[in-house]
Amino acid sequence: MLDKPIEYLKGIGPQRAEVLKSELKIFTCRDLLTYYPFRYVDRTRFHKIREITADMQQVQLRGVLESMEVVGQKSGKRLSVMFRDSTGMIELVWFKGYNWMAGKLKTGTEYIVFGKPSEFKGRFNIAHPDIDAVSDEFLAQQSAFQAVYNSGEKLKYRGLDSEGIRKAIKNLVAQLQQLQVEESLSEEVMQEHRLISKFQALKQIHFPENAEQLQRAEYRIKFEELFYIQLRLLKLNKVRAHTVQGYVFSRVGQQFNTFFNTFLPYQLTNAQKRVLKEIRLDMGSGRQMNRLLQGDVGSGKTLVALMSMLLALDNGFQACIMAPTEILAQQHFETFKTFLNGMNVEIALLTGSSKTKERKIIHNNLLSGDLKILIGTHALIEDKVQFKNLGLVVIDEQHRFGVAQRARLREKNTLPPHMLIMTATPIPRTLAMTLYGDLDVSVIDELPPGRKPIKTVHYTEAQRLRVFGFLKEQIALGRQIYIVYPLIQESEKLDYQNLQQGYDNLLHEFPQSQYQVSIVHGKLTPEQKDFEMQRFVRNETQIMVATTVIEVGVNVPNASVMVIESAERFGLSQLHQLRGRVGRGAEQSFCILLTGYKLGADSRLRMETMVRTSDGFEISEVDLKLRGPGDIEGTQQSGVMDLKLADLAKDGQILQLARQAAQSVLDEDMNFELEKNKVFERQLLMQQKTRPNWSKVG
Repeated sequence: MLDKPIEYLKGIGPQRAEVLKSELKIFTCRDLLTYYPFRYVDRTRFHKIREITADMQQVQLRGVLESMEVVGQKSGKRLSVMFRDSTGMIELVWFKGYNWMAGKLKTGTEYIVFGKPSEFKGRFNIAHPDIDAVSDEFLAQQSAFQAVYNSGEKLKYRGLDSEGIRKAIKNLVAQLQQLQVEESLSEEVMQEHRLISKFQALKQIHFPENAEQLQRAEYRIKFEELFYIQLRLLKLNKVRAHTVQGYVFSRVGQQFNTFFNTFLPYQLTNAQKRVLKEIRLDMGSGRQMNRLLQGDVGSGKTLVALMSMLLALDNGFQACIMAPTEILAQQHFETFKTFLNGMNVEIALLTGSSKTKERKIIHNNLLSGDLKILIGTHALIEDKVQFKNLGLVVIDEQHRFGVAQRARLREKNTLPPHMLIMTATPIPRTLAMTLYGDLDVSVIDELPPGRKPIKTVHYTEAQRLRVFGFLKEQIALGRQIYIVYPLIQESEKLDYQNLQQGYDNLLHEFPQSQYQVSIVHGKLTPEQKDFEMQRFVRNETQIMVATTVIEVGVNVPNASVMVIESAERFGLSQLHQLRGRVGRGAEQSFCILLTGYKLGADSRLRMETMVRTSDGFEISEVDLKLRGPGDIEGTQQSGVMDLKLADLAKDGQILQLARQAAQSVLDEDMNFELEKNKVFERQLLMQQKTRPNWSKVG
């Protein structure tokens, strides 16, 4: 029944089926049954006509149909019905289907009316309300909470507004009464977590008897959605652990020890030591490491990555790091050169800009094994780039790479190399468990010693002169300043005008006779951008005016002030990333958020959060609540968007329980050999038909 094409459901037919397929991706009865309401209307409350006010969204009335007539001419024709209760009279109006409605309604009969009131010439009316004759049968069937479904113009044109969709689902549920909807969880899991049956959950989610039943239905469906995401990811991890062999890095040798004892730039934090220990255990275990390394901007992830690479070298292997942009790859190259200065380790940089002659040398030295560490961009995944024995791959800012690109690096050796995936974008715990549930996760949650917290303040446009005065004081102390303008993705032209106007205004306050100002934006060539960046790095310019091109990959310890213009137009994670560009030296650093005077509630919360905390994980939790998981980078390709009802911003507790349940099932019976667990195998196979295969991805 549930796998029947939707056109065969009573009341649908070919035309309605076509619009359901194109607009809502509903192809079968199962798809329709899992098209869940987005809210509910309380149908237990009845209003009196005299209580109606203009700001009411919907009202439910009970009264008698007093009179009705078709009035007006041609396009203005309508059915006008006068409806009365004990407190007054209201007009009900139908502009479409009025002849059919006139034949259906009877004067003197008691009805229940439901709809949105509108005011016209000082009197209220309700256009196209739901209207049902009062009867014992209707009252018995009346749901306390009426489901409301998302619809659209094309759907409404075919009679599939919220009410039309509800009626179609009602027809389907009525037919399912005699048939058993296949259970998708084991009896054991259902009993342990006190879950109602799949059939009851689907019935109550659409036609809840009361608030408690609705709550239980929502819980059951959310639990199941999150359970299967976790079951897939945890099984993938277990399969890897049992079947995917990795190179054994058993030695901590000369390269690592020399660096640690002689060249380490600062004492490692406890968090860095802990993470290095986790990585060493992984790479010595005989299984391929797949580890996500999370850490705030400036927490020392790059140093941990380098020391992990030196472990690879000590065991006779090569290592590489792939960065999303040339600027970031160049920065890693310069950082590694500084760290390894005085050690006999050959490193090279490979990007799209590398000359043919350089490329040939790199290719030859990689194959011979002379080149130990390669740093680059997407250029690393080209077929021509062949290693002698690649043992460790580090991927930086992983969400900027596609799944296929990461997979290509795994294939650069006979056995897959160990994978260390780094991100400076803190990921909320619930999202990390869902996006990276198949990876082991390490977190660096300490900043290196000597780092002072960045002071963040929020000013409005009216305080701009005060800000300029402060910037002049900082420049007089020898500091440098970033001023960042937002990117309006819809209009590159507007971006440029916005930036150029800000730059021109700035020159009035900071004349070129006294100050040097760099400007970087999307219209410059890579060479021009690099020229301006290098001037700033060499302290030849005091102010860098830029779009968010500097969000990732610029490290200037002397830059101690970040001014973010129109800060209300940035997301929280982006504001946090930009703030991380300063605070890299020993001096006190500042982040100034400049906004307009009028701010919406979300913008105000973003500013307050930035001023209150510099904890990236706390900021990411607020960001998730504000934006939802769909807008967080990387979620599109992860399977998170398969969630129909569960919400990672709100359902963290359910996710935790679902993950524990999935873990228990796999610990007992990884291959679902027990009869009670066959249901999980069937469900995973069914889901696999409709999803891409990520199993070969690191």
